[in-house]
Amino acid sequence: MGFERGIGFKRRGVIAALFVSVALAGCGSKGGAPEGDAVKAAAAPGAVEKPVLKLGFIKLTDMAPLAIAKEKGFFQEEGLNVTLEPQANWKVLLDGVIGGQLDGAHMLAGQPIAATLGYGTKADLIAPLSLDLNGNAITVSNKVWEQIKPSLPVDGGKPAHPISASALKPVVASFKQQGKTFKMGMVFPVSTHNYELRYWLAAGGLNPGYYTPGDVGGTVDADVQLSVTPPPQMPATLEAGTIEGYCVGEPWNQAAVQKKIGVPVITDDEIWHDNPEKVFSIRKDFAEKYPGTTAAMLRAIIKAQQWLDADGGKNRAEAVKILSQPNYVGADPQVIAASMTGKFTFEPGDTRPAPGFNIFFDKNAGYPFYSDAIWYMTQMRRWGQIPEDHDDAWYVAQAKAVYRPDLYLAAAKKLVDDKVIPAGAIPETDGFKPVDNGFMDKIPYDGRKPNAYIQSLKIGLKQGQKVTASGVTGG
Repeated sequence: MGFERGIGFKRRGVIAALFVSVALAGCGSKGGAPEGDAVKAAAAPGAVEKPVLKLGFIKLTDMAPLAIAKEKGFFQEEGLNVTLEPQANWKVLLDGVIGGQLDGAHMLAGQPIAATLGYGTKADLIAPLSLDLNGNAITVSNKVWEQIKPSLPVDGGKPAHPISASALKPVVASFKQQGKTFKMGMVFPVSTHNYELRYWLAAGGLNPGYYTPGDVGGTVDADVQLSVTPPPQMPATLEAGTIEGYCVGEPWNQAAVQKKIGVPVITDDEIWHDNPEKVFSIRKDFAEKYPGTTAAMLRAIIKAQQWLDADGGKNRAEAVKILSQPNYVGADPQVIAASMTGKFTFEPGDTRPAPGFNIFFDKNAGYPFYSDAIWYMTQMRRWGQIPEDHDDAWYVAQAKAVYRPDLYLAAAKKLVDDKVIPAGAIPETDGFKPVDNGFMDKIPYDGRKPNAYIQSLKIGLKQGQKVTASGVTGG
């Protein structure tokens, strides 16, 4: 793929990792003092201070950069001995990073932002790297699909995409007439999935509900009630009839197709083209205490991201085999491949090209843009998770406290210097993307003007408005 690492470089990295690990293991000997040149080297500027690490993840295909960094030896090349540990749900994962049981994790983009803001929990987390673009979809039950499909416009004999949530309005109204609540699932209150599902519903004229202070339900004034379900449990929850649809990452939409219990109606790329998805997150104090280790982790993950996107996806088939292992995603390889190899199946007989469904390295996927962090905060404010108005400068300051392109750039530039990645892989930017017109409702987003953007959204809180248990007030 160009910029190949030499065998000697890889061997030296492995030997260095073992040397430092063995030397540090000697710290438990009598006297308790580290000894040896390797330990002194580990404490030197830029060296790995903590070579033995435990990183957390949720069983989703977008944890791939971590699995590949381990399985292809990229962590070892950087002098790291890494254990990857699956977590039961996003709350457990978050608590593990905050509490120090995990050194870092595959994390929802909204989690380090919310933690730093003090929503749900309070902790200083940072996101020095974005893991991927795109990767989610919204799936509805067969029962709901059968009700909306006849009303959808057709293109080439198949439903035209993107499918608007307006198609759900008669179904939601029917539920209400029967005294029932139309329920859908997402994975966490500050997840990309929550905001994408809410964006899709609101763009179609359905209110997904507001959050009151201290409330994690977000159901005030809701036409559609959203609730939390861990990703691997989504298909079973749908099949049980507890929810009528969900927004989740892969392979759990394709699992519904394979099990013939649901139909994906839209991908997140159709909601927001090339949207940022997960991040790699660590505690702020970890990065300050272990700068060399932090840089080494980032370099290893960037190498893995490049490997995943190399030469038009030539490595994706191997990645599917790795991810299908029970210690990683643990799903059927065919289900994982259905979205990881440039295609996406909406229903039997309707498989479409989706070359950008998972992007890990191309299109500056790894760079943590301030404007991406600010978008998540606009959605937090839109739905009441941020209860008060703030000026534009506040949003920028909060984004800069969490998203750390300085750390990403230091790691990436070292890889450029070592001819591991091309110089063109590093964007020339001040951390803000150009005005984004890639949303399904065509409302432009300018990360420098978050308040104007919030005001432009048809459904959602506006300036001066607050949420109480009885509804929206003010404004």
